[in-house]
Amino acid sequence: MPDDAAALPAPRGLSDAATRRRNYARRYAWFVVPAAVVVVSVIVFPWLFTLYVSAHDWHLGSARRFVGFDNYVKLFGDARFGWAMARTLYYTLLAVVLPMVLGIAAALAFHRKFPLRGLARTVFILPMMATPVAVALVWTLMFHPQLGVLNWLLAQVGIPPSMWVYAADSVIPTLVMVEVWHWTPLVMLLILGGLASLPVDPYEAAKIDGANAWQSFRHITLPLLMPFIVVALIIRTIDALKAFDTIYVITQGGPGQASETINIFLYLQAFAFYNVGYASAVVVVFFAIILALAALLLWTRERVKQT
Repeated sequence: MPDDAAALPAPRGLSDAATRRRNYARRYAWFVVPAAVVVVSVIVFPWLFTLYVSAHDWHLGSARRFVGFDNYVKLFGDARFGWAMARTLYYTLLAVVLPMVLGIAAALAFHRKFPLRGLARTVFILPMMATPVAVALVWTLMFHPQLGVLNWLLAQVGIPPSMWVYAADSVIPTLVMVEVWHWTPLVMLLILGGLASLPVDPYEAAKIDGANAWQSFRHITLPLLMPFIVVALIIRTIDALKAFDTIYVITQGGPGQASETINIFLYLQAFAFYNVGYASAVVVVFFAIILALAALLLWTRERVKQT
């Protein structure tokens, strides 16, 4: 190619296209800047400030003192934090597995046609419409050892009364019962949407081959539903990990520390003990755990989609 070929002007069409792209980018920036300002103000700055505070020994009402990673070192040596994390994992495991199993079963039931199916669906999803605080207050009354309706119902069938949330060995399962009642309808709706989108041809072929209902579910329904199940699993896991309002309204972390999950521990450090620096370190560690778990679940979802 001749040396002076590089000096030749670009074709007019290409020059005009590049100019239009630059002008479009400038105009588009005016739409991006407000959104970027909101994201930085609402998400980026609070997290940077939290990281900054976590590196300080700061009690409200006193001066800040830079301590570096001391709050994190103290955190991982704190037995109370360790027990709070263990209770959180125990609560999350129960609050994810039970709604998933019951939600899938309910979706399979409501997917079938039967009289008043629409009314039954509506009644089933009503708990999801209530606010968590209102749900917690109602269940608190029902859990009362002497005046609660649950012990009255147990007495009617000859079962001894339970202490429910007032005993250390039963408080977490009881709180999970509230969570299951409240959020199983959400899982049911997600799975029901998946069932409505499944193709009919595989079931017709399986019926011709003589497959029974369990075989059709095991080899057709369940594999096709896996993307929807993983989505429901992600939502429920993150929601159960950050559960706070129901637990705090019903037990405030009691009796003793028997229901003190990581969120209750964080709340007490920040707003009861005013140890803001230590509480910020808890936030950072807890966020890292949620981020890692969410990444694992999203990776699982991609693997499921590829299979």
